Amino acid sequence: CIFSCFCHYQEVDSFSLVSILLLLCFAPFLVFYFVMACDQYQCSLMDPLMEVYTGKTTPLEIWNRAASFSWTAAKIYAIWVSFQVVLYMCLPDLCHYFLPGYVGGAQEGARTPAGIINKYEVNGLQSWLITHVIWFANAYYFKWFSPTIIFDHWIPLLWCTNILGYAVSVFAFVKGYLFPTNEKDCKFTGNIFYDFMMGIEFNPRIGKWFDFKLFFNGRPGIIAWTLINLSYAAKQQELYGYVTNSMILVNVLQGIYVVDFFWNEAWYLKTIDICHDHFGWYLGWGDCVWLPFLYTLQGLYLVYNPVQLSTANAIGVLLLGLAGYYIFRMTNHQKDLFRRTDGNCKIWGRKPAYIECSYSSGDGAKHKSKLMISGFWGVARHFNYTGDLMGSLSYCLTCGFNHLLPYFYIIYMTVLLVHRCIRDEHRCSSKYGKDWKRYTDAVPCRLIPGIF
Repeated sequence: CIFSCFCHYQEVDSFSLVSILLLLCFAPFLVFYFVMACDQYQCSLMDPLMEVYTGKTTPLEIWNRAASFSWTAAKIYAIWVSFQVVLYMCLPDLCHYFLPGYVGGAQEGARTPAGIINKYEVNGLQSWLITHVIWFANAYYFKWFSPTIIFDHWIPLLWCTNILGYAVSVFAFVKGYLFPTNEKDCKFTGNIFYDFMMGIEFNPRIGKWFDFKLFFNGRPGIIAWTLINLSYAAKQQELYGYVTNSMILVNVLQGIYVVDFFWNEAWYLKTIDICHDHFGWYLGWGDCVWLPFLYTLQGLYLVYNPVQLSTANAIGVLLLGLAGYYIFRMTNHQKDLFRRTDGNCKIWGRKPAYIECSYSSGDGAKHKSKLMISGFWGVARHFNYTGDLMGSLSYCLTCGFNHLLPYFYIIYMTVLLVHRCIRDEHRCSSKYGKDWKRYTDAVPCRLIPGIF
């Protein structure tokens, strides 16, 4: 099927290849370094480097001091992933029957490059609710396990997540060559490293409903995000006898983001992760390891370095986070409303203006699309990312300014989202041609009006 696939081949430039090799080789060690720095050096990123430089320790000694793989952690993680698979596959969504405005159940995704429209079972919010009801029921009534269980096995869990991340990535790579779900949506570059990292199949599936992208993007990593933060808060209570307002802010602000993700999971089917990215190591390993360990650095930092913010600073951080969330959500809501009504709606009290575009899918069929230039989408072409970055900064500010480690998140998100802006616009330019030029002339800024 490799040569019969309808796929587009692309050259991989030297810079991209070097970047991919560096990520494949060093990203797992970077995650370990951050977690180890907290475990052994109170979250200082410089102290381990200085100790190695001055000869006080060696990399091997640091490695040996870190907790190793444990079968207890493996059992915890196996139960966790299996439970999320059961919730995803065996419990059709019921929330959309009684939650006004929520869209769940069987939903259609966007058209793939080959012109295929996949169906998905959207039940992430239900899975999140069931998981957290069980978590709180255990913490306050059943006492099956300690609320600090995640923190107490954090580094051993890191090894377990790496095993799953690499196993899923290798499986997706082999599956893309030997038995792809849809041959017409395969992509081969001829470079094994690029294909392994960025993925071959667009929507690898097992059976009709188990979609690798939807499951691993949302479950088990994002559902775990709020549980991880709750475990951090429980550990802070255990160690110090109280939970700081900064830890509460991290739990609240990141909790809002996670709940919003699952409330709008049907909308997520139309985003860049589902609509454009193929499934490889970038998503498989990233969702299993990178997301749960590096997106939760603020809570981890606050376990080792409790910060009690002044009332004024706490209110300022909260307002920044809520403002960022409002911009992020309303910008996406405007686009979703515009798409659902085909432009027959009101944005900021008036009918939205738009630029009509035409494009061809991989099967040669002609399609039309509309690009809105009203509301937040008239302020900047990716103003939802601006709100996302405001929220990301608020998480980091909860930790004060004594260490760089908690600010890795805003640095990473800035690089990621600016890269996505450029990558997305390159695709759109190729897709829409001169119509895209008309759009960028109408909305000249990407993220920050008048600046960038």
